[in-house]
Amino acid sequence: MNSTQSNPKPKLALYWAASCGGCEIAVLDIQDKILDVAAFFDLVFWPVAMDAKIKDVEAMDDQAIDLCLFNGAIRTSENEHMAQLLRRKAKILVAFGSCAYEGCIPALSNTTTRQATLDWIYRDSPSTVNPENVRPQTGTDTPLGKLELPEFWETVRALDQVVEVDYYVPGCPPQAHQIWAVLETVMDIMKNGKPLPPPGLVLGAGDKTCCDECLRPREEKKIKKFVRPHEIIPDPNRCLLDQGILCCGPATRSGCGALCPAVGLPCRGCYGPPPNVHDQGTKMISALASVIDSEDPEEIDKILDGIVDPVGTFYRFSMAKATLGRVQFNGKTSM
Repeated sequence: MNSTQSNPKPKLALYWAASCGGCEIAVLDIQDKILDVAAFFDLVFWPVAMDAKIKDVEAMDDQAIDLCLFNGAIRTSENEHMAQLLRRKAKILVAFGSCAYEGCIPALSNTTTRQATLDWIYRDSPSTVNPENVRPQTGTDTPLGKLELPEFWETVRALDQVVEVDYYVPGCPPQAHQIWAVLETVMDIMKNGKPLPPPGLVLGAGDKTCCDECLRPREEKKIKKFVRPHEIIPDPNRCLLDQGILCCGPATRSGCGALCPAVGLPCRGCYGPPPNVHDQGTKMISALASVIDSEDPEEIDKILDGIVDPVGTFYRFSMAKATLGRVQFNGKTSM
């Protein structure tokens, strides 16, 4: 009789905060391996796939959950409550996917204010019809009782800007084979009593850059003009950045297998910065500064004008942790 037969199953929880839900689908992309996960773990909380309530988690003893995969950024009071709750209940808390790791797309709203965001959604966008300027309230009395909505925070934060995180799994979403590698490793550790790796590690990713995984031949880069992917048919046998397509491979951690460049799409940077790089956006700006082929200020400005939406390009996945962000959060304070 092995340990899993003589002892209760380890408990697994998954949660979805401010994100698109792609990380939840990515878990199912491990296909029939999900049956191995279900056989090994006792799934105690996974709102997207099973009927469980927050009060069920609140009723658990602290550290009753062995592993929690938390995807999504911290955008609302509910997101923050769940982050603190699951931190308390889980022995191992993993920031799963780019939103939990670095804020990802939701954190692009950190370039503006909560008021401006709500004005656009409820008043100014072309598709909005709201003549009474109705806005979401945190509490509304109805004949059936008071309805409550989470409060919308001013700033989107990554998970570790709210609570302590043990490990990180990057990607938007993480690739299925890496999700399975992480889960398989965790199951092996738990089954055989092996020591956990040091906390703070990035799991399911490489230690180099996306460029190191890319099979496209590279030349000495001399960029005279940036083009968007739909403006040219890229040469399949040349580095995309050599062709003027803004590819974030030099500033992105390896691990995905350079899937996007392999099919002619530039790396968008979803695996986050390479090791020993704090700010992915400034790393990319630095990389481009060394390859623009001009010393004439006017021509340099013209070349740079070809970069559409620089902030959204360089910080698409990492705005919550950007050095240039409005605030760097080191504490656990509310917003």
